[in-house]
Amino acid sequence: MACQTVTRRTLLGSAAAAFAFGHAAATHAQDNYPSRLVRLISPYGAGGASDISLRILAERLSHRLGQQFIVENRPGAGSRLANEQVAHAQPDGYTLLYAAAPYATAEALFGKLSYDPRKDLRPIAGTVIAPIFLMISTEASFKTLGELIAYGKSRPEGLTFASPGVGSQPHLAAELLFRGADVKGLNIPFRGDSTAYTELLAGRVDATLTALSTALPYVQSGKFRVLGVASAERSAIYPQAPTLREQGYPDVVAAGWYGFMAPSATPQSIVDRLESELCGMLGQAEIKQKLFAQGLDVRVDSAETFGRFVADETARWSAVIREVGIKAE
Repeated sequence: MACQTVTRRTLLGSAAAAFAFGHAAATHAQDNYPSRLVRLISPYGAGGASDISLRILAERLSHRLGQQFIVENRPGAGSRLANEQVAHAQPDGYTLLYAAAPYATAEALFGKLSYDPRKDLRPIAGTVIAPIFLMISTEASFKTLGELIAYGKSRPEGLTFASPGVGSQPHLAAELLFRGADVKGLNIPFRGDSTAYTELLAGRVDATLTALSTALPYVQSGKFRVLGVASAERSAIYPQAPTLREQGYPDVVAAGWYGFMAPSATPQSIVDRLESELCGMLGQAEIKQKLFAQGLDVRVDSAETFGRFVADETARWSAVIREVGIKAE
């Protein structure tokens, strides 16, 4: 067989054809998104507010988009393991991060990261807010927030608070309360809510700030007493709980939050598709009710709004971490 003569025109023509074919293939893949299973990476283990809300949303995304959206729990290192995994994943829309509040504090707590939270991931949509409630055991000698603070001031060691980790929203809210009340306090991190609740019931810690999603059975059974909520306004989830602002602590405003992110090079068309689907389904009464029943509020943020929110959270809590002198191990 005679070999084909390769000219500059032939090369340019072949390159143009290859580019056009590749571009068309990429466009087709984006237009058909999703065409296979999508992995949703959670920075927490099973059973908490993150996992509960993500599974509700994954089920509905699977139904709406006709492909399976599966939850993969990747807990550890203050959410950095999950963040890193998605930051370094293929930017094709098939590996997404269910980002949580520690995303905004990781750099302030741990210093240089293996990923850049401002450049390596891009927001898709904000989804859920988990209000943080101040709780004590009903067996405790103190019954009100005022009595809890007075109890802490009466002891040289001050108060002990259980939290899910150093630099978590419950820990940061507790530090703001300690500072606002001028009382000594010690954050005691636990791996998982159930262990923290066991210690609270045993009287080995004085209080905790936690989401209602996991604590509700203890509240309903009369084991936990809710003293307040760290929100700007009372939460419709548990409206009988006064805000900590109402009780004289205006700076104690914090909440858990969740939203979707993707690797930064993910095509805009895929981000737009996911943003549209998420915002649409989060507006449905059925989804709102499912999340509400788990102690969670819907927060429908566009990609742009969610991005600004994360930037604001990063600035605010990084300043608190520096001022309090919180150091992660």
